[in-house]
Amino acid sequence: MYPDARLRAVAEPVDAVTDEVRAIWDEMLEAMYAMPGVGLAAPQLGIQLRLAVLDCSPAKTEPVRLANPVLISASDAFRKEVEGSPNLPGVADMVERPGEVSVRYLDEHGGEVERSFTDLWSASVQHQIDHLDGRLFFDRLTPARRQRLLAKYRKAAKKQARAR
Repeated sequence: MYPDARLRAVAEPVDAVTDEVRAIWDEMLEAMYAMPGVGLAAPQLGIQLRLAVLDCSPAKTEPVRLANPVLISASDAFRKEVEGSPNLPGVADMVERPGEVSVRYLDEHGGEVERSFTDLWSASVQHQIDHLDGRLFFDRLTPARRQRLLAKYRKAAKKQARAR
């Protein structure tokens, strides 16, 4: 949970896609679907590797596994999407990001892939890359919106701690 320092650390690159990496991806997908969410980065589970998973399909049947994802291009057209994080439960805000991006990554077979992502897929992959770089969605908000969101989160966290 925020403010755990691991959420602010830059994740380590993966040397190769191994059975261990695939097992981590499987665990990440299980956690993501259980939340439910549309993406998850390994540091969100305390694993400091550059691994992420996405599935923005309506039926949640199109998972994408990414190792060492790198943003290689972004459109000039922006779109807004409500973003949140299981590491900051109970808060979310509108974040503006490029509506289309191209990303290079290693897939589940260890092959290098370059893929374009649009709309919610684009927002999610950018959100996950931010996590791998030690950034959180609220870093993209104005200072006033960020302060309001974090105050709301702290208030909710204190209330929850008292209830325990």
